Amino acid sequence: MKLAELSRRSGIPTATIKYYLREGLLPPGHRVTATQAEYDESHLQRLRLVRALIQVGRVPVASAREVLTALEDEGLDHISRLGTAVSALPHGQESAEDDAAAREARDTVDVLLARLDWEHTRSCPEDSPAYRVLVTAVATLVRLGYPCGIDDLAPYAYACRQLAVTDLDLIERYESPDRQLEAAVALTVLYEPVMLSLRRIAQAEESTSRYAQPRTGE
Repeated sequence: MKLAELSRRSGIPTATIKYYLREGLLPPGHRVTATQAEYDESHLQRLRLVRALIQVGRVPVASAREVLTALEDEGLDHISRLGTAVSALPHGQESAEDDAAAREARDTVDVLLARLDWEHTRSCPEDSPAYRVLVTAVATLVRLGYPCGIDDLAPYAYACRQLAVTDLDLIERYESPDRQLEAAVALTVLYEPVMLSLRRIAQAEESTSRYAQPRTGE
């Protein structure tokens, strides 16, 4: 297909596609003349993944290039590729503070992960963005004096494990490994506001059930 058709089928402007080509995010097409190239379904699939990373996931171009390079590494298995793609997504704010609250938070998180029956994450590396953001969040709770002990955090961990099962079930609806990578990025981002909204709706429901005064005559 020509560039115009690739743009039409992908929904991405030709100028943006040319930019992706210049930045090495999209492999060059098959040159047919000095000024024209042909593109195929693999280019369309790559554009979907690039859009999931940059437009949906808000991953910087340089980081997206690193992810795509890793995804093409034949030495990586499918699990590693999925992890690379999702790890590139923004994880939230991290703090470089190393005060007593931060040290307490790291100890709490390490004990929590050790107690969970999660074979592959009993020891989460400190260079993991998710680990660092979790420590930052718990440290903030410590500083403000809110509950954040092991027993307080564990229910959230178990609920998130069940959500992870649901996430992977959704991703596995796609048979192609490339489509799974695209879905892993897009669904991770797009379902986060869904989870936040449902949590707040559920809080409202639970609050009403606990605290609402019964109507007169009931």
